[in-house]
Amino acid sequence: MVQRVDTPDSTTARPFKIPESVLVVIHTPMLEVLLIQRTDGAAHWQSVTGSRAHAEEPLRDTAVREVWEETGIDALAPACVLTDWQLENVYDIWPEWRHRYAPGVTRNRERVFGLTVPTAHAVQLNPREHVAWQWLPWRAAADLCYSASNAEACLWLPRFLPPR
Repeated sequence: MVQRVDTPDSTTARPFKIPESVLVVIHTPMLEVLLIQRTDGAAHWQSVTGSRAHAEEPLRDTAVREVWEETGIDALAPACVLTDWQLENVYDIWPEWRHRYAPGVTRNRERVFGLTVPTAHAVQLNPREHVAWQWLPWRAAADLCYSASNAEACLWLPRFLPPR
């Protein structure tokens, strides 16, 4: 049985979000981090995030899909290195977003990945989700992140650099 929810901004029913997601810190070998600004708040700068599309979707596939959807970057391109950092965050879903989940769901489990790209370059944002992007040094990126778990992931970045 597919559960559906009416979104507050439309009458179109959509499936409930799965409370399992990814956080992908996109960075260069020089530790420049890509942050993207959410459409729903000037202070909401973040790395790529997103939920599983279906319960069986491997989290690595979720990471690849979300990076593509949100930035136009192909995480599987030969020059890119996608790494599962083997870190998970469990946090309360913000009250303003709980309507996207099944009734009673209040917590989300987030798997952290890093994506090394060769250089800081322009990205293609999904305008429904994000309005701006910028590359920042890793510490400055951590300072700007709206989410505490995202800021912490940026600070962990030097420990997860792939071998050169």
